[in-house]
Amino acid sequence: MGSMKKTLAISCFMMALHGVSMASTVYQVGDSVGWTSMGGVDYQDWAADKNFHAGDTLVFNYNIQFHNVKQVTSQDFETCNATFPIATYTSGSDAINLERLGHVYFICGFRGHCLAGQKIDILISPVTSGPSPAHWPLSSRSSASSDLYFNKLYWTLSVLVLCLSQFAY
Repeated sequence: MGSMKKTLAISCFMMALHGVSMASTVYQVGDSVGWTSMGGVDYQDWAADKNFHAGDTLVFNYNIQFHNVKQVTSQDFETCNATFPIATYTSGSDAINLERLGHVYFICGFRGHCLAGQKIDILISPVTSGPSPAHWPLSSRSSASSDLYFNKLYWTLSVLVLCLSQFAY
């Protein structure tokens, strides 16, 4: 197989694999304003219209002289207690991968910033297109996930057929 055909084959294989995996999204917290106590961003409103999933990434952009990011427990989130964080980020451009389902809580650890609203509760939910899985009967949950699986499988097979047709000449 020539070098060009080998490269094309590898590209096709990678595209097919990508079709099976779920796409992830990168969110910049606070959009263009970023992570700040001065921008008038309501971070809960910002998060409310987004669907976060495992594999997505949050990017916190901020001035390191005035802010940081601390991942905290729900109790510390409620009380704005930054004393015992689960994790602390201080780079000024932190990319945090969302890995598990449920709530993840972030606050700014600088005095008074969390109380001023520099805090965010991110709910990471399963990838679905309908109501939450807890409300589905078992049969429709399995058919919904199998529909998603077969849609991905169909896309993957379409990519492979298209790619393999390139080698037929």
